[in-house]
Amino acid sequence: TVARSWDGRTNWVVDPEPALEPEPNIREEQWGLEDPRIVFLEDEGKYAVTYVSFSQGGPLISLALTEDFRRFERRGPLLPPEDKDASLFPKRFGGRFALIHRPIIRGEAHIWISFSPDLKYWGEHRVLLPVRAGWWDCHKVGLGPQPMETSEGWLVIYHGVRRTASGNLYRLGLALLDLEDPCKVIRRSQEWVFSPKEDYELIGDVPGVVFPCGAVADEEKNELRMYYGAADTFVALAVADMDEVIDYIMHCPS
Repeated sequence: TVARSWDGRTNWVVDPEPALEPEPNIREEQWGLEDPRIVFLEDEGKYAVTYVSFSQGGPLISLALTEDFRRFERRGPLLPPEDKDASLFPKRFGGRFALIHRPIIRGEAHIWISFSPDLKYWGEHRVLLPVRAGWWDCHKVGLGPQPMETSEGWLVIYHGVRRTASGNLYRLGLALLDLEDPCKVIRRSQEWVFSPKEDYELIGDVPGVVFPCGAVADEEKNELRMYYGAADTFVALAVADMDEVIDYIMHCPS
């Protein structure tokens, strides 16, 4: 469902009808859709929406293209299940589209990157950000918002999960990818930078979860606005100074 605001903070107007909802004749969407991530594909002049389709076959990544968020061209599933947490890059690399995603292979949940010449056939799959044993992101990792282009590289906000006695704890970290070669990780934060602490993040349908799927880098205000799900119950906003974010990640290990 589309919501609009003049400043990205207040006075949101929510459309009365969903923009994108499950199609009854698409088996992969039988159980619903979730976690859309949106980028504007410059060469195509369209917005690309990557989202998770659910069915008895398991979660997988699907793609829809739109110019106005009223009419959508559904491209269908991109890769087999089990796969989630996906976003395209807004630019091509050597004529190829790049996709960050999180398949689960042999029980391991790392962040991967894959490439395609046409948004249909995908290959050159490789691990981009692995889980780190014994650390805050040891159980599984997954992409947060879409990758954002900065002067220093592609900024990636990702969630990391650690199992605790009271359940899974979701926290957020940062990574920076090379502008020309997104397979190259320039920096990765050792520590988490955002964690559940407010009541609306700790109490809800799934307590202890902060799960962003979208962010805006506002150059005029020099701020990073991150929109996230809180406890799988609320939509929340967190704001940071963009220069401080870049300075922090540039001082993280390579």
